[in-house]
Amino acid sequence: MFSVSPSIDPAIARLAPGFRALSIVVQAAPIAHPEIAGEALRLACESVMANEAPWAEAHLNAWNEVFRAFGAKPKRTPCSADALRKRVLRDGTMPAIDPVVDLYNAISIRYAIPVGGENFAAYAGEPRLTIADGTELFDTTKEGQPTDESPEPGEVIWRDDRGVTCRRWNWRQGIRTRLSAEASQMWFILESLPAMPLEALQQAGDELVCGIQQMMPGAQATQKLIGFDLS
Repeated sequence: MFSVSPSIDPAIARLAPGFRALSIVVQAAPIAHPEIAGEALRLACESVMANEAPWAEAHLNAWNEVFRAFGAKPKRTPCSADALRKRVLRDGTMPAIDPVVDLYNAISIRYAIPVGGENFAAYAGEPRLTIADGTELFDTTKEGQPTDESPEPGEVIWRDDRGVTCRRWNWRQGIRTRLSAEASQMWFILESLPAMPLEALQQAGDELVCGIQQMMPGAQATQKLIGFDLS
């Protein structure tokens, strides 16, 4: 079993003093039941349409405020959970992408929480949440072609020793560490603010782990709560 030790720059506390997250490490196993992900995604979309998470709007609004605090424009580049839920509210559903991606998207949609899924085997060093100086490189695509860009100075980013792995906190993931069902070393980060009850964060993590282990019998997982307000 491998380990992941994410770190958080103390400067993040000034932007989001109540930030807390679940770091989940998964040693994957072969997928035996991909239908688990499809069912989870379907139920998550139904839960959004039924407005089952009463704190969801407040949580997404809190993320919008945090984005504005570091200079992002949430209407143009929203947090990942907001983007997913708006798509479900517009279309009533979400198309399948990949069993693992579908599963963690289902958790993000149901719980109105940004969820990142990363292929940890592609990492150089440990993940860290920090403030960009603007010189870091982020691998992405433009007009269908691979390219590198840099974050804006002051932007919140996830990065490793090689470069940016996710821009604008949780807005867009890079290509290099992108997760799929073929990965053997999976790292998930579920990011919350105080508007989301801590028990809901823990429930979201448990549901993700349960879904993974049902989909991949034999998969091993560990969870760790990180952040500034863990009470």
